[in-house]
Amino acid sequence: MKKSLILTFTVAVLMMTGCNKEHKIAITAHRGFWNCEEAGYMENTIASLAAAQANGFWGSECDVHITGDDQLLVNHNDDLGGFNIHDTPIDTFLVMVHKNGEHPATAEQYIEQAAKGNTMLVYEIKPNPSKEKEDLLVDKTIEALKKYDMYDPAKVMFISFSMNICKRVAEKCPGFTNQFLQGIDDGELGPDEVFAEGINGIDYDFYSFCKHPEWVARAHELGMSVNVWTVNDAEDIQKMIDLGVDCITTNDPLLARELLGEKELK
Repeated sequence: MKKSLILTFTVAVLMMTGCNKEHKIAITAHRGFWNCEEAGYMENTIASLAAAQANGFWGSECDVHITGDDQLLVNHNDDLGGFNIHDTPIDTFLVMVHKNGEHPATAEQYIEQAAKGNTMLVYEIKPNPSKEKEDLLVDKTIEALKKYDMYDPAKVMFISFSMNICKRVAEKCPGFTNQFLQGIDDGELGPDEVFAEGINGIDYDFYSFCKHPEWVARAHELGMSVNVWTVNDAEDIQKMIDLGVDCITTNDPLLARELLGEKELK
């Protein structure tokens, strides 16, 4: 990116809160890079993050779990290689090999790579059956971010499906963008309910906003940022552009870039 990340994020915040007349939309590469396997990348790997950075996308999203021995592992699902991440020590996973030859990444490895570029790290903190483990996951995340000078609202934003995690982030990380995630099958919490919990953003799937398009304007009235995920074809992306969301998380950020044109936040 030509602009500094701090300036970029400041502009993003101004637009997310309705303080900028020219509304632009940020692109986040879902789990790293676009159409991962077609492009030769596996999701949630160092190589996919590096590719997103090289292409100058506003953000790159990753998913982080806490393992059975309280270490942080980057992976989308709760299981990997037939093992449940919540119950299994991290060494079991670090010897595995993805189809592209990479090993699964620790959160520290991912954060270290994120520190090398200006792409925002969109850090999804995955739910855990234990509230205590969720709290520890947030605390260890903060430690890792500080280690690589990434504990900065201009460098990272937090998202989670767990309201407990979002509330922990709001308590521990004031001033950071902190979005509650929700899919169409996960509930009907609108921006008012989320705002009442002290959370300053929503990150909902495409179908939720199709069902409740009024949520975007209401969130902006409350000063909340609005992200949308599960937006992977031209028609759906255009609908969300027209609706006025602040950020699009997509498996095809190149397509989103083509459709946004000058409306892309860079």
